[in-house]
Amino acid sequence: MANFIPPEYAWIIPIIAPFIIGLIVGVIVKKALKLIIALVVLIIFLAVIGYMQLPSLEEIAKAALVYLPKIWAEASPIVNILPYSSLTFLLGLALGLWKG
Repeated sequence: MANFIPPEYAWIIPIIAPFIIGLIVGVIVKKALKLIIALVVLIIFLAVIGYMQLPSLEEIAKAALVYLPKIWAEASPIVNILPYSSLTFLLGLALGLWKG
């Protein structure tokens, strides 16, 4: 199999790959947070004008105890994939959150 990357440039790949991954994750997180904030504002607005009724804190706590362990179990393998200890990943993440 042919080597497409010359050895003198091969050191760049481990630096650029985490940066690009961080940039993409930052953009996704920023857009997801915007969507979550918009949904929360919509739900509060609908509750204020009377179209829906918000659950009590006890109901929210019960639902959190049911669903949060399931979410954690599904998300923990995904989190271990990300190179979050890499400085270039963190720089890409910050740039994605800021400019994304």
